[in-house]
Amino acid sequence: MIVLEVENYQQMSEKAANIMFQYVAEGKKAVLGLATGGTPVKTYDLLVSRIQNEKTDLSHVHTVNLDEYIGLDEKHPQSYHHFMEEHLFQHVPIPKKQTHLPNGNAEDLNEECIHYEQIIESLGGVDIQLLGIGANGHIGFNEPGTPFDQKTHLVDLAPSTREANARFFASLDEVPKKAITMGIATIMNSKNILLLASGESKADALKQLIEGSVSEACPATVLQKHPSLTIIADEAALSSLSDEARSKINQSNVSC
Repeated sequence: MIVLEVENYQQMSEKAANIMFQYVAEGKKAVLGLATGGTPVKTYDLLVSRIQNEKTDLSHVHTVNLDEYIGLDEKHPQSYHHFMEEHLFQHVPIPKKQTHLPNGNAEDLNEECIHYEQIIESLGGVDIQLLGIGANGHIGFNEPGTPFDQKTHLVDLAPSTREANARFFASLDEVPKKAITMGIATIMNSKNILLLASGESKADALKQLIEGSVSEACPATVLQKHPSLTIIADEAALSSLSDEARSKINQSNVSC
């Protein structure tokens, strides 16, 4: 586990965008695992700017997203299909057929989970998976209690997750109660993981990830077992760490 401390959200986003750009600029096939929500917005903005400024060819890039709400049309302004179009896809030359998100309106949602897992496998897995972390420790929409061996699946969203996402909707009542998400096993199969955290609201969950024991009660703690995890977090997100853990952040590797 590598933990990179930055001062603020802007610096976090700059570092993340630079790392993501390295994967698409090499000119060889790259499978990006993408996240949504407030955390990666600036990362995508900066990534788009660099791709456009450097006129980077992306014909070799494939993307798979972590999750999608169940019951929202793809064009709904709060669907993750719409989010990705708004913040990334419409601005960069990734072939449309090479971008993938779960279909939250599939006729058979269980079959859709199987199909999405097959897409990821057919691409040879994810080269770098971008993650945020929920205040309750969820990654993707894998809520506390999710088995670590779970692949892409349907999930009932925790009340705290719906409340956190209510800021994107007119009211809490409009926030969907279910979603399709990559499972923890799917995420852990990624070759590399890049987790972003900004703000004091993420501090307790990040402390559990870095210092806590591995437990399904905090899904993110499983990432301690990943062989190539990089965390970029600002001062506020790291504010709950013990003095011992904080001292190790200045080293190249943080052992848990």
